[in-house]
Amino acid sequence: AIVGLLVPCEGSVSLFGHSVLDPDPVIRRNVCRRFGMLFQHGALFSALSVYDNIAFPLRELRVLDEEIIRDLVYLKLGMVELEPRHALLMPAELSGGMVKRVALARALSLEPELLVLDEPTAGLDPDLADNFVMLIRMLQKELGFTVVMVTHDLETLAGLATRVAVLAEQRIIACGTPAEVLAVDHPFIRNFFCSEHAAAAMQKGFV
Repeated sequence: AIVGLLVPCEGSVSLFGHSVLDPDPVIRRNVCRRFGMLFQHGALFSALSVYDNIAFPLRELRVLDEEIIRDLVYLKLGMVELEPRHALLMPAELSGGMVKRVALARALSLEPELLVLDEPTAGLDPDLADNFVMLIRMLQKELGFTVVMVTHDLETLAGLATRVAVLAEQRIIACGTPAEVLAVDHPFIRNFFCSEHAAAAMQKGFV
């Protein structure tokens, strides 16, 4: 709903002061250029190389020549700690961790103000997940974008979140800083955040 792929049954969703479903195509296009989306499984175009996946949003602008696009593609690859040689690979040749990084590079290709993450560490082993969280945190600090994230992984939450909204019972049952959320007396909050497993997962502390 935030990125406009689903139409809300009720109410509306606005980004940057405009509805994401604004009837004016120019407004919608301008809103879309200001956010990037990292899908849970990457959602890379399987028939396109790594290079062409990252170049895709840049080419859609229809205002950049290929020389500038090439420079930007290799810049984004470097930002996610991949090498120029990886640009020639196809998605089927990538590991799970590399898929995430290529998808992140594509999401950042237009230098968004908002980065939307859907289960960013799903499918990664603990070491790869930790590295990916550190990469996102480093890029967020360097580039200054805002992150909105959906996750069930407590270590990812602890590594990235400064504010948390907890969804349960088909509604938001708590919203605030991690400390404020943990103080809410609700069975779901206690079970999800206060078990021994949860305490171990979050022992690094929230950012």
